[in-house]
Amino acid sequence: MAFDRERLPDPTAYFQGQGLRLIGCGEWRTTACVFHDGSDSMRVNTRTGAFVCMAGCGAKGGDVVAYQMAVHGQGFVEAARQLGAWVDDGDPRPVRPRGFSPRDALGCIEEELNVCVIVISDARQGLLPSDDDWRRFLSAASRIGFIAGGAA
Repeated sequence: MAFDRERLPDPTAYFQGQGLRLIGCGEWRTTACVFHDGSDSMRVNTRTGAFVCMAGCGAKGGDVVAYQMAVHGQGFVEAARQLGAWVDDGDPRPVRPRGFSPRDALGCIEEELNVCVIVISDARQGLLPSDDDWRRFLSAASRIGFIAGGAA
């Protein structure tokens, strides 16, 4: 079992797949920061996958694995597996993500909506979400938007 950096997805495709709109044409692009809901305050590197929030929320990382870990609350191995960069069987062929069936999409939307409902329900009762809960809420909303965008 090992991490294979060559299997990581293209950073541009990855960030766009996370629902981010990349602005600009250089190696470093501007996008919204999902960690603090900052509009156009994060910069991402389209070659390496590095990211950094310029508004000072402290979000930063060196590649798409670090972003996957931060946004989805995953450990390194789980994030690498999710991205197809963790080799379990020694097979040198790249692992490509399988298609998203309508059933899988609805299941994912159901899980993400549950997260949103809990955070919104707590907020209506005057309970502010923790930073981790807020990041998870933003991630859930992003996933729902990404799935809905693919269905259009």
